[in-house]
Amino acid sequence: MKTNKKILQGTLGLGLIACMVAFQGCKKSWLDVNPAGNQSATQFWKTQNDATQAVDAMYANLHEWSNIAFASIAVESMGSDDVNKGSRADDATFMNDFHNFSANSGEGQISDFWGGEYKTINFANQVLDNVPNINMDASLKGRYLAEAKFIRAWCYFRLVRAFGDVPLRLHVPKGASEYNIPRTPKAQVWTAIETDLTDAAAVLPQTYSGTDVGRITKGAALALHAKAAMYQTLTNKAKWNDVLTYTNQVMALGYTLFPNYEQMFRTNNKNNSESIFEIQCMLVPNNPDASNSQYSQVQGVDGSTGGGWGFNVPSASLAAAYEVGDPRRDATIIFRGETTPEGDVIPTSGGNSTMYNQKSYVPFSLYVSGFNEGCQQNKICLRYADVLLMNAEANNELGNTAAALASLELVRARARAGNNAILHPVTTTDQTALRTAIWNERHIELAMEFDRYFDVIRQGRAAALFGARGWKAGKNEVWPLPQNEIDLSAGTLTQNPGY
Repeated sequence: MKTNKKILQGTLGLGLIACMVAFQGCKKSWLDVNPAGNQSATQFWKTQNDATQAVDAMYANLHEWSNIAFASIAVESMGSDDVNKGSRADDATFMNDFHNFSANSGEGQISDFWGGEYKTINFANQVLDNVPNINMDASLKGRYLAEAKFIRAWCYFRLVRAFGDVPLRLHVPKGASEYNIPRTPKAQVWTAIETDLTDAAAVLPQTYSGTDVGRITKGAALALHAKAAMYQTLTNKAKWNDVLTYTNQVMALGYTLFPNYEQMFRTNNKNNSESIFEIQCMLVPNNPDASNSQYSQVQGVDGSTGGGWGFNVPSASLAAAYEVGDPRRDATIIFRGETTPEGDVIPTSGGNSTMYNQKSYVPFSLYVSGFNEGCQQNKICLRYADVLLMNAEANNELGNTAAALASLELVRARARAGNNAILHPVTTTDQTALRTAIWNERHIELAMEFDRYFDVIRQGRAAALFGARGWKAGKNEVWPLPQNEIDLSAGTLTQNPGY
């Protein structure tokens, strides 16, 4: 099945986001710009085609630089014990500040991450504010609004994990007084996320066909709802009931674990049976601008053969964490000197690291001159194994040991791939020991997928696992807010403690 190219190209030429909420403040000159060929907002939002263009542009923004490349690596991955900066020692040294928790409020990647999420939220809010007034097919209208609610929830999920309290914008600002708003308590942000996901799940279809494959589904809304609830359990144990409810609902929708762990991440298996939410990326012939994802490129094997930049590389501690014989080790880590399953020979020398992220890898034969290397690689954000492990953890916390073991075993059985000499089933019925086993399984199963850092924090283990690198309780649970946002707000925004 083909992925909808329109949601990749983002051809919306509206000039709608010129000043909106990527920043708290706004330079007037931004408002004066009307790029040639763009349609003004007063002429837009009239037809079903306008709605489609707006929704497609919202999707397309998900794979732009600040959402999927350096800023995401810095904020969502670099604090983890599973990664090192990579590349040359003198290249992008600011990444080290995230790894040793010395990043300050002036760091550009923090500003980029913040701006990228609010830009996408603005796309979603424009859809939610304007599409209801368009005379169009009612079913399609409802679906478009549900897709926008999911994407808004996804962005706020990323923001609240990273910063705690953040400004909650549920509409496009209608005047100067609505641009500059204070931070909203994170409990209210979580509530807004869950409300959007409840609304979205009630409308979205379970599956799509043809060119609509890759759009947001009911399963995606339910899975993200489970994950949002899980990230609140450190302070609210009752949320485990919600995690169990929503994961059980996803498990009833027909998802299955893809049989080959390594191949699940390859470009020829996009949107497979395990995929729940992927950011869609594609090489669009004759259109490098639409093929602008750099998710794979910045993490690719550096050196003349690989063509990547070699950032966000696996750490020695990750390589040592796998059980003996676990196939996921070689499916997660590209080692110098190996030959990949796709036949690429990784030289023993010539690059700056000894290991690379195999989950973001695109076979070199698929590189096309004039396009970002690996631009066709999707970023998998939610998959069924994650749901099963959330279900196992919730069942264990609620005393349902047998159900917890059953979900855990599904993940381990796929990994062992019929080899009963490895990855023996977990059998412990002790809640503490089983909790540790589930945490270890999340660590291995989801390695290099931008979850480990926040997982450790919500498990209450960050001081123990990250403390040697400078992580401090009461400060590093969140990153600092961008100083430029505080300055633009004239102090309406306040900084996180310790920064």
